Amino acid sequence: MSVEELSELLEKPQGEVQSALRELQITIRRRRDSALQLTDVAGRWIFEVRPSLAPHLPESFRADIPQRLLPAAALVAYHQPMAQSQLVDMLGQRAYDHVRDLAKMGLINRRRDGLTRRLTTTRRFAEYFGCPEVEYRKVRTWFREEASKMGLTSAQLAASLAPEEQLTINEFSDDATVTEEPLEVEE
Repeated sequence: MSVEELSELLEKPQGEVQSALRELQITIRRRRDSALQLTDVAGRWIFEVRPSLAPHLPESFRADIPQRLLPAAALVAYHQPMAQSQLVDMLGQRAYDHVRDLAKMGLINRRRDGLTRRLTTTRRFAEYFGCPEVEYRKVRTWFREEASKMGLTSAQLAASLAPEEQLTINEFSDDATVTEEPLEVEE
């Protein structure tokens, strides 16, 4: 919820609500044994289970993205806004199904752009992956920084998220050069 929504609901001034949220966030952060975290994602506050604990939740509580969709999600986040045709060049024909599934889950937007679709991430994507921003350009910057910290290119990142079979991804760069880069997932 936004500070404005909470302020209206609680009938308290926005400044007081904002201050209370920051104080609660700090208190929760200091408690190392807390399973929850309070996160501000582009002006909207959410309570969530700490990402490090999410794998330990019963499956019925997790809104997991199927592993087969993670490479497509990573590539969209890394290259957005990207043409769906570029994703198809990188992943092959299965990209069409992956885009449709990610859109149904509310993780990406697909907007018509001539003969293709322009793909960007959504607020839900940012919340799911813990990105502090929701605007797609800022999500792209954040995602690239996270990949860079791990020393990964977009193709290596996508391959590392792929199911256990070998995944071949055509690397896409912003200057529109495409090179074949077969990658194997380490077990």
